[in-house]
Amino acid sequence: MKIIDIKENSIKLNLSLSNSMFSFKEMTTSIVKVDIDDGNKVHTGYAFNSTGRYACGDPMRKRFIPRLLNANDDMLLDSDGEIDTKKALQVMLVGEKPGGDMERSVPIGTIETALWDALAKSKNLPLYQLLANKFPTYNSTDRMFCYVGGGYYDVGKTIEDLKDEIKKNFDNGYRLMKIKIGGAPIKEDVSRVVAAIEAAGSPDRVALDANGGLSENNYLEYAEELKGFGLNWFEEPTHPSNFTKYNEFINTYEGAVAGGENLYSIYDFINLINYGGFRIGKDLLQIDIPQSYGISYFNEALIELKKLNWDVNRIMPHGGNQMSLHIACGFGLSMCEAYPNVFGVFSGYDDDYKLDDGYLKLSERPGIGFEGQNDLYELFKKIS
Repeated sequence: MKIIDIKENSIKLNLSLSNSMFSFKEMTTSIVKVDIDDGNKVHTGYAFNSTGRYACGDPMRKRFIPRLLNANDDMLLDSDGEIDTKKALQVMLVGEKPGGDMERSVPIGTIETALWDALAKSKNLPLYQLLANKFPTYNSTDRMFCYVGGGYYDVGKTIEDLKDEIKKNFDNGYRLMKIKIGGAPIKEDVSRVVAAIEAAGSPDRVALDANGGLSENNYLEYAEELKGFGLNWFEEPTHPSNFTKYNEFINTYEGAVAGGENLYSIYDFINLINYGGFRIGKDLLQIDIPQSYGISYFNEALIELKKLNWDVNRIMPHGGNQMSLHIACGFGLSMCEAYPNVFGVFSGYDDDYKLDDGYLKLSERPGIGFEGQNDLYELFKKIS
């Protein structure tokens, strides 16, 4: 088996949406394809780096792609002569200094995830099933609870518009929605939360995401104002690496908190738990797997987290896409994110998927299944 080609293209999202920190107007993303030859046929895998991260083609082309294409068989293949993704990760890391993970974890993880797509296709298996075969200690499943993300700030968007958005998502089968917070004055934000609960019908059907954007002056005020609401979780109330503030927020807020999507190494995840005040069995750890060195690295992270008694049922991946959905099912994680009709062609899942009381059942389409997302697949096919 051999990697024969890897290509990346940069795509601009052209969105007017914003969260508490930035607008998506200038946001770009990298789309990647990896071709492998198994001796009988060429298989093509695809991936993209999660929306909210800028395109990263330059380090791919200058460092990581050449290292993979120039590697010999001993550096890449397992004892059965198949590509070993853990070895591929190590090849891409040759010459990389420890620390500064995000600069390389996103491009490396995106390439590694595309490689998994190609490998699953070579086995004629959906990715979740290949993951179940490779990592049999986890409770793999083909059915996953998916919450819906939305509630962005947008030009002219009113609280009534937010309520309509929530009702539409619940009418379409979702049972839990996460909305943005921290991008408006606190009184207005609290009014948005009250309206969201009204539209959803219960506070445990609403979660909040501040994207690390609450200020020095108001993060504890938000905690006080919202502590008794009974919301499902409050995500990234402060800077992702400010573990002192996480502790202070958690102690004041008391309810469940989530974080980790903007951390990129095993050591970061461990530090968030050890020093950020995260509580075993209550808080939620989010890892954007394709942006954190990929799937093989995620398995290593799970091994280390288990030593801290952190179970997979308190881990949910960041990124509402086919990649995260298959990974969540393959490792038996707690739930998965969904972003229908938010990020253009990068939104949502397979065009044929139907929600059943908040749950999605995966198809048996080989690989990640981007071929079932017609508009996105057309974009992938144009990679050159």
